[in-house]
Amino acid sequence: MISQTDLCHARILIVDDQPVNVELLEYLLNATGYQAVSSTTDPRVVAGWHAEHRYDLIILDLQMPGMSGFEVMEALKPLEPDGWLPVLVVTAQPDHKMRAFESGARDFISKPFDPIETLMRIRNMLEMRLLHARERGYNARLEQTVRDRTAELQRFRSAMDATADAIFLLDADSAEVVDVNDGACRMLAYPRAEMLGQSASRLGLGPPDELRRQAERMADYAAAVGPARAPELAELELMRRDLIAVPVELYWQLLQRPGQPSVMLGVARDISERRQSEELLQRMAHYDSLTGLPNRTLFFKTLGDVIALAQDKAWRIAVLVVGLDRFKGVNDTLGTGRGDELLRQFSGRLVQCVRIRDTAGRLGGDEFALILTMNRDQQDAVNAANEVRETLRQPFELEGQQAVLSASIGIAMYPDDATDPETLVKYADTAMSRAKQAGRDGYRFFTAGMNVQVLARLDMELALRRAFDNDELRLHYQPKVNLHTGGIAGVESLLRWQRPGFGLVYPAEFVPVLEDTGLVVRVGNWIIDAACRQIAAWLRDGTGPVRVAVNVASRQFVEGDLEQVVRDALARHAVPAELLELELTETALMSNADRTITVLKNLRASGVKVAIDDFGTGYSSLAYLQRFPIDKLKIDIAFVREITTNPNDAAIALAIISMAHSLKLQVIAEGVESRAQLEYLRRSRCDEIQGYFFSRPLPPDELGRLVRSGSGVPPAPGTASQPPQTLLIVDEDANVLAALHRLFRRDGYQILTAATPTEAFELLALHPVQVVVCDQRLPVMSGTEFLSKVKEMYPETIRVILSGDTGLEAVLDAINRGAIYRFYTKPWDDTQLRDNIRLAFHHYWLMHGSGKLAGAPGEDSTALPRVAQEVK
Repeated sequence: MISQTDLCHARILIVDDQPVNVELLEYLLNATGYQAVSSTTDPRVVAGWHAEHRYDLIILDLQMPGMSGFEVMEALKPLEPDGWLPVLVVTAQPDHKMRAFESGARDFISKPFDPIETLMRIRNMLEMRLLHARERGYNARLEQTVRDRTAELQRFRSAMDATADAIFLLDADSAEVVDVNDGACRMLAYPRAEMLGQSASRLGLGPPDELRRQAERMADYAAAVGPARAPELAELELMRRDLIAVPVELYWQLLQRPGQPSVMLGVARDISERRQSEELLQRMAHYDSLTGLPNRTLFFKTLGDVIALAQDKAWRIAVLVVGLDRFKGVNDTLGTGRGDELLRQFSGRLVQCVRIRDTAGRLGGDEFALILTMNRDQQDAVNAANEVRETLRQPFELEGQQAVLSASIGIAMYPDDATDPETLVKYADTAMSRAKQAGRDGYRFFTAGMNVQVLARLDMELALRRAFDNDELRLHYQPKVNLHTGGIAGVESLLRWQRPGFGLVYPAEFVPVLEDTGLVVRVGNWIIDAACRQIAAWLRDGTGPVRVAVNVASRQFVEGDLEQVVRDALARHAVPAELLELELTETALMSNADRTITVLKNLRASGVKVAIDDFGTGYSSLAYLQRFPIDKLKIDIAFVREITTNPNDAAIALAIISMAHSLKLQVIAEGVESRAQLEYLRRSRCDEIQGYFFSRPLPPDELGRLVRSGSGVPPAPGTASQPPQTLLIVDEDANVLAALHRLFRRDGYQILTAATPTEAFELLALHPVQVVVCDQRLPVMSGTEFLSKVKEMYPETIRVILSGDTGLEAVLDAINRGAIYRFYTKPWDDTQLRDNIRLAFHHYWLMHGSGKLAGAPGEDSTALPRVAQEVK
C-alpha cells in the first residue's frame, strides 16, 4: 500500500501558461500536504526537468502558446521506456480528452476546477504512479534473484533428474516453484517450462500461506535444535495437467545456506497402488459384497451421522427395515445362486426408490433398511414403503425362472421413538415383525400414535372420495376490484370442504391429499362446472354478469380433457365464455407446453380468459409469455406483502406491471390487505387488486349482495385537478413534529407527520408527496437509510435531513449518492428553514411540473422573488 508520507513527498510539476491556474493548483496541493510541488509556465522546459527530477505527476495544460500539451507528451515519451506517462491533462474542451488519452495521458481535469474532484484525481494518479514504480523496482530485483538462483539450481538438476520420485524446489519466502525434476514432469504430465509457470496450490502442493508457515516452522526448529533428523511427511493429492489427482507421500525439507535464500525441497512418491489397496479393504469392510449396498456396520455409522445432522437442522428421520416375505422358500427351491441373484436385483430396485440424500443398506440375510430424512410428518415414510412394495410386483427373472415376492416393512421415527441408531433399528425391526404377523405385504409404524396419524390421512382420503357423492364441496368467491373504476371486476373461486363433524376445512389441509391421490383432476372438473352454474345463477337473480376465475392444476392438462370439460360446462349452463377465466401457475403452463398452448388457444378463441397465477415465483420468462395465449398476470402475494416498505418487492412488482402492459396484458395483485398497498399499486398503474382489504372470500349469496350493492374501493386521495403541495415530516420527537407543523402550516402546505419510518412509508403510499423532511435519528433505521429507500421507491421526491446529529459521514455519503437533496441542522432558524423548504418545492415543480407553473405568481406558492429572478 502507498502511505500518506509517500504521497506527501511525491514530486509534482504544474505546467500552465496562466499564472493564476498555477497559483490555484499550488495552493490546493500545498494546503493538502504535498511538499514537493514545482511549477512552470514554459512548456519547453518540461522534458528536460523530467529527465533530471523524474516527476511522479505532471499536471499539464493542453492549450499553451509556443508548445501545446500534446507536443509536451511527445517529448516525454522517450523518457518513459515502458510508455507510462505520469501526465494529468487540464482542458476545458471535451473533444480534447480522447485525443489526450491516445497521446498517453492517464487522466484529465476539466476546467473550471472542482477542488474535491481535482484532489481526488491527483491522489489516484499518484497512487497509480508510485505503485507502478514500486512494481517496476520489484520486478528488477526479482529478475536478478532468479538469475542468481538459476545458476545454483542448475547444479542440482542432474542429480534431481536421476530419481524416479518427483522433486519440487520452492522459494521459502514466496512459496513459488523455482525448479522441478523430470520425475515431477512425468508424474504430473507437464513440460518443465509449463510446470514452472504453475502455482504451488495449482499443483496441489498446498496454499502459499501454509507453505510459508511450514518453512518458518522448520527454520525455527533448525535454529533452536539443529537440522531435523528426518524430513516432514504428509499425504496429499497432486493435480495432473489433465486434472486427474495423483495421491502421493510428500517429504519436505528446508535447505539453508548462508547469504542465500532458503529453499523448500519436496520429494513426492506416487502411492496410487497403495491407496487403491486401502480403498478396497475399506470397501470390503463397509459394503456388502453381494449387493454393493452399505453393510450393517456402515449403515449404523451413517445413521449416527444423519441423527447428529438432524439435531442441528430440526429434521425428522424415518428408519425402514424391509424383510422379504417367504425368501427362504425361494432360496431353498431355486438354490442359493438364484437366491443371491434375486437379492442383487432387489437391491437395484431398492436404490431406485430412494432420493439421493437418503441411504439404503443390507443388514444381513433377506433384511434391508432405509434412512429417510423428512421435514414434517411421516407421509414420506409411507410413500417410500408403498414404493418398495410396488417394486416387488414385477416378477424377478432368475436364469429362466420367475419369482414373485412381497415385503413386510417396519418404520421407526427419530426423535419420536428413539434418538440412537441401535434403538431405532431395533424398533423398526420389531415393527417389521408385526407387519409379517399381520399378514405380510404391508407396513407398520412402531408407535400406536403414528399409526393413528396415518389412519387419519387414509380416513381423509376416503372422506374426500365420498365428498362428491355427499355434496360436501363448496365454492367461496373473493372479489377482484378494478383500480381504474373502483368497482368489482370479477371474482376468484376458492374451494372449501364442509366436512361432517369437522366444519369448514380450508384447501391447505386437503389439497395435498387430492394431488397425491389423483383426485385433483376430478375436483378440478367439478369446480369448473360449479363456477359456471353459479355464473348462470347470478345472471338469473339480477346480480348480473360476474366474471369468475377458476384455478386449473397441471394434471388437468396431462390427465384430463380440459378443453372439453370447459366447453361442456359452458354449454350445460348457457354461460357466455367471456365470463369464465382460467388461472394457471407457471409450472402448469410449462408441463407439456405444446398441448397446453393448443388447449388454451382453442379456449381463448371461444372467449375464455387466461391468467397466470403467482407470477414471479416460477419460470417468469418473457419467452413463454409470448408463446402462450395470456390475458392477465397476477402478482404473487410474496411481492405485495411488503410492497410499501421493501424497495426490492416494489421494484419487482413495478417491473411485472411495466412488462405486462408493454405486452398488452392486464395485471392483478393478490393479497392486498391495507389501504397503503392499494394506493401504491393504484399509483403504479396496476389494473386490479384482490385481498382482505376489500373483502374476504364469501359464499355465493353474500357475494351476490355485495355486487348488487355497488360497493367498491374509495377513490385515490389527492385526486384534485391541482395537486396539493404535500410535505411529509418524520421525527420521533412529538414536540419537534408539532413545532414544524405550526411553522409550515402558514405556507399552505398539506402537512403529513410520522414518528417512525413504518408510518412514513404508509403515508407515502397513500399520498403523492413532493418533499420529505426527516430526522437522522429514527427508530429501526437511520434517516439516511430511510431516505435511501424513499429514493428507490419514490425517486421524484425532494429528500431533506433536518437533524441535530453531528455524525455527518453517513449524511454526506447519502448526499453524494443523491439520496438527500439538502442537510439542515437543529436548532433551526424559522425564516431560513421556511425559505429552504419553499426552494425545495420550487425545485420539485421545476423538475417535474405536474400542472403548476414554477415561479409564476398565483401558480407556484413556493416561488421566492429572488429565486424567480435568478431562474429568468
